[in-house]
Amino acid sequence: MVNESLSPGLKLGAASVAAAQSEEKDAPRKQLLELQGRLGKIHSLVQKMKGGTAHLESGGNLESRLKRAWLLESRIRQRKNSPKEEKEDLGSTAETREKVPAYQRFHTLAEDGLPGLQLPYKYKVLAEMFRSTDTLVAMMFNRLEAVTFAKVKQGVQEMMRRRFEERHLGQIKAVYPASYVLRQERNIPSFGGPEKRGSYQLTLEPGLGTGEKLTAARLMERRSMFCKNLTASVKEHHKAFLASLDPPMAIEEEELTRWHPRFRVDEVPDVVPAELPKPPHVDKVTTAQEVLAKAQGLLTPKMEKALTNLVLRTSDSSPSSPQPSPRPVLPGTPNSLKGVSQSLVERVRAKEAQKLQALMTRNPQQEQRLAMMSHLPEMARILRNVFVAEKKQALPMEVACQRMVDSYQALMPMGQMEKHLRLFAELLPDWVRILAVRQENYLKLDKNMDLNIVTERLSARKREEEKL
Repeated sequence: MVNESLSPGLKLGAASVAAAQSEEKDAPRKQLLELQGRLGKIHSLVQKMKGGTAHLESGGNLESRLKRAWLLESRIRQRKNSPKEEKEDLGSTAETREKVPAYQRFHTLAEDGLPGLQLPYKYKVLAEMFRSTDTLVAMMFNRLEAVTFAKVKQGVQEMMRRRFEERHLGQIKAVYPASYVLRQERNIPSFGGPEKRGSYQLTLEPGLGTGEKLTAARLMERRSMFCKNLTASVKEHHKAFLASLDPPMAIEEEELTRWHPRFRVDEVPDVVPAELPKPPHVDKVTTAQEVLAKAQGLLTPKMEKALTNLVLRTSDSSPSSPQPSPRPVLPGTPNSLKGVSQSLVERVRAKEAQKLQALMTRNPQQEQRLAMMSHLPEMARILRNVFVAEKKQALPMEVACQRMVDSYQALMPMGQMEKHLRLFAELLPDWVRILAVRQENYLKLDKNMDLNIVTERLSARKREEEKL
């Protein structure tokens, strides 16, 4: 009843109070929702920032790859545009980089006969080129014909089935300087050749006295001198190799009869060609800078400006690639010798060097004797079996040689077998003796001596002679 009696103004005031109370109760909830919305926006911004940084990183990686590709492209262009003269100057380096065939790399190992001062394969080819050149020069020189390099080149290539260039002639001149006198001459008749009459040609004249001719004996003498100079060149490289060993070795050139076992003969560098005479210099204008210098003041300003810009562009684009100096290789101790006494290593190396020095100074006769002594232990067993089978105290030399040839595993002539039997008598006179009876030689053997003792004595004698 009381409420009904209230005025409409009082009713509106009570409603506003109730609404205010309900708003106060919902305020924390609204704040929470607002905070959640802000947090969601922050999360979305963080995700966008991460995506942007990843995009930037991928873009930076792409930029570095592009720079690398441009650098490689510039290097390729620089190599393609490099001048041809530099490639020719580095011809020896390019040859060493190429894979050499096996018959050239191991040429000295495949040689027959006893080892000695063998020449590398390329040096033997050069010696054959000199022989062919000398033969052709002698034919033309003896009939008073002008000897030009073009004629010699064609003849040598037909004789050897190989290319013969001016570089090979320079190598011949470097090995044997007194072999030829080289000149640049003009007005030489070519008889329909490609050379013009007024052009300069390289001519060869043998280094002889006035009035002399190239006879057969003279050709053999010059060829022997050329091979001697080639061997001397290899000896210089061998001497440097011996000095680089640990311990270093020094052997007189007159006493040297074979190369060091570890010296790679076929890897000796090529002979450095001597400088050949060049035609007289003719002043020719070939570049824009030379044209600008010659025609200074004769061209129009527009033409001079164009030539100046061309000179600047060519000077900026010219590549300059310094050659890296080779690093010296210092000999070091291998890992397998770490922990071993240094004095022991030095003693072993000194002993090995002494053995190798004796090997390199051994004459061919002594080498042949040692090769025969290596066959004696096996022959001793066969020789004793021959005498036991024959049941005799002595046998004629021919019969003993024939029985040995029939029983020995390798094919050997009678004369060589007799040398081995006489070597038995020289080394072991108390076991084998040679008796001369009525102009015939007999071989007598002591069958009671132990064969093991004979073998040991032969091996000990061989070791003693190897040290000499």
